[in-house]
Amino acid sequence: MQMLTPRTPIEFSDPLPEAVDVVVIGAGIVGTSTAWFLAKQGKKVLLAEKGRVGAEQSSRNWGFVRQQSRDAAELPIMMEANRIWRGLAAETGMEGLAFTQSACVQLADNVDALARMEAWRELGMQHQLDTRMLTRAEITEKFPALSGDFVGGMMTASDGRAEPWLAVPALARAARGAGVAVIENCAVRTLELRGGRLQGVVTEQGRVACDQVVLAAGAWSTFFADNSGINLPQLAVRSTAARTNKAPEDAPFNISMPGLSIRRRADGCYTVSTGDVAEHYLSRKSFRYARKFLPLLKKSARDISLKLAAPTGYPGSWGMARRWTGDEETPFEKNRVLHPAPSPIVVRRLEEDLPRRFPFLHGVGLAEAWAGMIDVTPDAVPTLGELSIRGVFVATGFSGHGFGIGPGAGRVMADLVTGRDPGHDLSRFRPERFFDGSPIVPGPY
Repeated sequence: MQMLTPRTPIEFSDPLPEAVDVVVIGAGIVGTSTAWFLAKQGKKVLLAEKGRVGAEQSSRNWGFVRQQSRDAAELPIMMEANRIWRGLAAETGMEGLAFTQSACVQLADNVDALARMEAWRELGMQHQLDTRMLTRAEITEKFPALSGDFVGGMMTASDGRAEPWLAVPALARAARGAGVAVIENCAVRTLELRGGRLQGVVTEQGRVACDQVVLAAGAWSTFFADNSGINLPQLAVRSTAARTNKAPEDAPFNISMPGLSIRRRADGCYTVSTGDVAEHYLSRKSFRYARKFLPLLKKSARDISLKLAAPTGYPGSWGMARRWTGDEETPFEKNRVLHPAPSPIVVRRLEEDLPRRFPFLHGVGLAEAWAGMIDVTPDAVPTLGELSIRGVFVATGFSGHGFGIGPGAGRVMADLVTGRDPGHDLSRFRPERFFDGSPIVPGPY
């Protein structure tokens, strides 16, 4: 298994500093990118991870570095992320951060889906993005390994891919080389407040004084925030993917179609998923935020499956503690790496659909399947900004499209923390949008 799991050896065990400028909670792609960019600005940073760097959803995604079909407010940040990805390997000297330009292709099997693609291309054109429409004949010509009757599609040639389970640890090594203290198996338990002002954090290894905190804990962010009295609407959704055995490079693009997505990997295999199944374990927060999520449920094209109860230790499981102090063991320590079982429904569909859609994969088979818990907001776009406690920032809720945008989001967060102009309109992502009377308008999910 190539997945980062609870059995992955600890690589990062720097000494716990007594004081830093900024503590980043969570070493996924966004938290690690934030720490990297803060260090480049001369800040003293602690990157604290309860389990393993990048071991949760940041290493379990499809590996697309995708500008295509982004929310209008996300697109400029994602275009910047694309530019950052292209130079990361050279800048850091880390091979694991290699970017491969391989284009993202979406295919439509009906005219309504094609019309939505054409409408999105108009947005891309406003940003000089190289997305173009594909005719039925072009699909047959460009993708001879693909079987299916599609009415058209779109293609963004400048999109690409990277290897998630390699990229995030590689970026953490680069951040450590830039002076960031990176510590695995070091859960941040609580914020330390005095008179409502941030004084530092309490980790399981001890206290660290700091002036600022960035909460980038993925599916766990809402629970950390809740323990500090901060209402952060977000739910966790299980998503399943798989890896084929090695196969010919007959499908070099990142291809998405109804019920199937596929990308070529550096190891000669393919990462595949149906992309249409989302499974949510009901919790207290499911009922607390139910009304806020109704617009997204109505819009989503995914098969939303509700499970009665999460397994013990999962985010929001019924037996999970809701409040704790800095002296108590937290839910974060009880589940170092969230490692959900894959959905048998998705695995079965992949086994049936892959050889049908890509005949050259007949007999190749799946080498492994896995799942991750996606942090989803009510409008399926991230929450970025300063929370109600001054000096406490959040970067979470990337809703299944955080890997590609991660470096761009990290650069934005670093500038927010240091008081610089982030260079993008972030009003769409403000934390208070779910409480200030603004309509909840779901983005692509």
